[in-house]
Amino acid sequence: MAKTKAQKVKAVEEGLKDLKSSETVVLADFTGLPVNQMNVLRRSLRVAGATFKVLKKRLLKIIFEGSGIVFDPKKFEGQTGVVFSGKDMVETSGLVYKFAKGKELFKILGGFDIKEKKFIEAADVKRYGALPGREILLGQLAYMLGSPIRKLLFVLSEKAKKGSN
Repeated sequence: MAKTKAQKVKAVEEGLKDLKSSETVVLADFTGLPVNQMNVLRRSLRVAGATFKVLKKRLLKIIFEGSGIVFDPKKFEGQTGVVFSGKDMVETSGLVYKFAKGKELFKILGGFDIKEKKFIEAADVKRYGALPGREILLGQLAYMLGSPIRKLLFVLSEKAKKGSN
C-alpha cells in the first residue's frame, strides 16, 4: 500500500529527529527476512537504546540532506533498513553484526558516523562488529601489560631456587 504525502512527511520528520539524536547509523538490506526475525532484531536493538526503521531510499536521502549530510542510498539494491543509535560505531555494529551472523538474507550495507559526517564501508562495519566487547579488550590489555612482570618474577624465582641448592 502506497504511503500518502502526510505519512511520508511524518516519516521524514521522525527520521530527522532520530538522526539528530544518533551518533551512528548502520544501513542493512533485509530483503526476504521473515517478520519474526525482524522483530527479534528490533527487540535486541531497543534494549541497547537503538531503533531499526524501514525507510524508502528517496526518503532516507531527504533525511540525510536535511541534516547536512551528502549521501545517496540509491546505490544500494534491495530494501533498506536503518539502525539509528546514540552509541559509537563499535557498539552499534556489534549488535547488528551478531544478528546478521549466519543469516544470508540480512546484509550489512555500511554505516555512517554522524558527528564526522563520514560513510563507513560495509567491510569496516563488519570488522567493528567482530571486535570483542570493551570489558574483554580491557582485560586483554591488562593481561598484556602484566605479562612481562610475571615473566620477570618467574625468572627471578627460578634463579632463587637454583641459588639455594
